Amino acid sequence: MCRMNISKWVGVAFVSLSFTACSLPAVVQKSASTAVPASYNTSQDTTNTAKTRWQEYFTDPNLSALINTALQNNQELNITLQEIQIAQSEVRARKGEYLPSVGLKTGAGLDKVARYTNIGAMEANTNIDREKEMPEPLPDFLVGAYAKWEVDIWHKLRNAKKAAVMRYLSSVEGKNFMVTNLVAEVANSYYELLALDNQLAIVHQNIEIQTNVLGIVKAQKEAAKVNELAVRRFEAQVLSIKSLQYSIKQKITETENRINFLIGRYPQPIVRSSQDFSKLELATMQAGMPAQLLENRPDIKQAELELAAAKLDVEVAKANFYPSLGITAGIGIQAFDPSYLLKTPESLLYSLAGDLTAPLINRTAIKVTYYGASAKQLQAVYNYERTVLNAYIEVSNQLSNISNLEKSYNLKAQQVQALTQSIDISNELFKSARADYMEVLLTQREALESKFELIETKMQQLNAHVEMYQALGGGWN
Repeated sequence: MCRMNISKWVGVAFVSLSFTACSLPAVVQKSASTAVPASYNTSQDTTNTAKTRWQEYFTDPNLSALINTALQNNQELNITLQEIQIAQSEVRARKGEYLPSVGLKTGAGLDKVARYTNIGAMEANTNIDREKEMPEPLPDFLVGAYAKWEVDIWHKLRNAKKAAVMRYLSSVEGKNFMVTNLVAEVANSYYELLALDNQLAIVHQNIEIQTNVLGIVKAQKEAAKVNELAVRRFEAQVLSIKSLQYSIKQKITETENRINFLIGRYPQPIVRSSQDFSKLELATMQAGMPAQLLENRPDIKQAELELAAAKLDVEVAKANFYPSLGITAGIGIQAFDPSYLLKTPESLLYSLAGDLTAPLINRTAIKVTYYGASAKQLQAVYNYERTVLNAYIEVSNQLSNISNLEKSYNLKAQQVQALTQSIDISNELFKSARADYMEVLLTQREALESKFELIETKMQQLNAHVEMYQALGGGWN
C-alpha cells in the first residue's frame, strides 16, 4: 500500500502526484509475438524473389510502361501520397508543441474610471510629475513580447512527437504496400487481357473450322448421306461459336478499361504483346525464409510502426495523470503617452511566472483517454500478429498453387493435344460415314472447351507468380 507522508508546506500539485501514484488505473499490457516458422516446407533456400525490382521481374516492355504510368497517375496512390503529407504536418505540429511558443503583442486603449471609486480617487490625487496631472480619460499604449513553455517533465510531449513520427513512417509503408498491390493488379489485368486475346483467336479458328464442316454436311445432305437435322445442328453450333466472340470482346473492353482506370486515364486501346500466350514465362520464384517477410512486406512494417505509436500513446495518456509545469514570461514597454514609451526603465515592464497543475478530483476524462489508448495498443498488437500470420499463409498458399497449377497445365496440354487430333479423326470418319454427326459436334465442343481451360490455367499460372511476388513483399522497392 502506498503511504503519503507529506509536509504541510508541500503544494497541492505534489499531493496530486502522490495520489496519482497510488491510484493509477490498471490496464492490460501485451507484447506482440514475432515468431514465425523457420522455413516453408523445410526449404533452407535464403534467396528471396521479393528483392528483385519489378522492372527486372516483369520483362514485357508494354507491361512495364503500363506499371510506370500507373505509379505516376493512379488517383488512389496520389491520395495516399497526400496522406503522407498530412502525417508529416502532424509531426511538425507535435514538434512545435514541444518547443516554447513566442509571440509579439501590441495594443492601444482608452480608460475612464469613475471618480468616486478607489482607483478614481487615487488617480485624481496622483500627478505624473510636479506640474502635470494624470490625464483623464487615460490612454494606454503597449508593445511587448511574451513566451510560454510547458516543461516536458514526464516526456508527454516528446512521446507524442515520437508517436507522430511513427505514424508518418507508417503512412510511408502504407504507400509502399499500395504500390505493391497496384503493380500486381496491373500485371494480373494485363495477363488476363492477353488470355482473352488468345481465347478470341481460338474462337475465330473454330468458326473457320466449323464453317468448313458445315459445308461438308450440306454437301452430304445433297448426296442424301445425312438429313436436315444434322445440317441444323451444325448451323446452331456455328452460330453459338460466333456469338461467343462478342462476349469475349466485351470482356476485353472491360479489362482494357480496368487497366485504363488503374493508370489514371480515359478509355483507349491497351498496347500489348503479340507473343504466343502459351510460351509466356516469368522469372524463377524463390520464397526464401519466412523471417524475411518481416523485412520485405510493407504491411507488416506498417503494422509494426502503428504498434510502436500506440505504445507511445499509452505513455502520453499516462502522463496526463501527473502534474504539468508551465512557464510564462513577458517583456515590453507600456505608457499612457507614446512619447514616454522609450523612457526606460519607467516604461519597462516584465513578468516571469511558473505554474504547476495536476488533476486531483474529477479525472474521468483522463481515465477514459488512458483506457482508450490501452485498448488501441492491444488492438495494434493483435493487428500486427494477424498481419504476420496472413502474410505467411498467403505465401504458403501461393507456393502450393504454383506447384499444383504446373501439374494441372501439363495434363491439360496433353488433353488439348489429344482432342485436337480427335477433331481430324472424327471429321474423316464422318466423311466416310463411319461416325455420327453428333460425335463430330461433341468432339469439337470438347476440344474448344479444353483449349479455353488451358488458356485459363496458363493465366492462373501467371497470376500465381504475380501474387507470389506480391505476397513476398516485392514490387515497392
